[in-house]
Amino acid sequence: MHRIGVYPGTFDPVTLGHMDIIRRGATLVDRLVIGVTTNPSKSPMFTVDERMAMVRREVAEIVGDISVVAFDSLLMDFAEREGASIIVRGLRAVADFEYEYQMAGMNQQLNDAIETVFLMADVALQPIASRLVKEIAIYGGDIRKFVPPDVATEVATRVGSIGRRGA
Repeated sequence: MHRIGVYPGTFDPVTLGHMDIIRRGATLVDRLVIGVTTNPSKSPMFTVDERMAMVRREVAEIVGDISVVAFDSLLMDFAEREGASIIVRGLRAVADFEYEYQMAGMNQQLNDAIETVFLMADVALQPIASRLVKEIAIYGGDIRKFVPPDVATEVATRVGSIGRRGA
């Protein structure tokens, strides 16, 4: 049986926490589809195309059949289109669990043939959130311990351009 998993997210920017879940999630399925989306409640720093390029570059070295696909639909519709039987989600804290538990329940109501699998983030990576990484960068902090090196450079460049626009 060919198991396909979907790992959805905004990945704005992709963090070491995301990379940990991708590495581990790729071992659970025959094919892992990383679904890059835009959350209407978030204002992204990078475009969908920029985020997809970032994720593709960062996953290039990971062993396994991994693809990066943009989507702008219900997660379950996207998962069905990709032929997925598993949704992979990362958990950092209890607050994540409450939200993810509710989402998993709603998704199960939409399609109970697709199972949600939760992976706990590595303890060292649990506090990392894209939102916080962006905030630290905007205020001039060092984000290199939270994101891959090339991503840190891209965020610094983007923050610099945001600063120049706002000046």
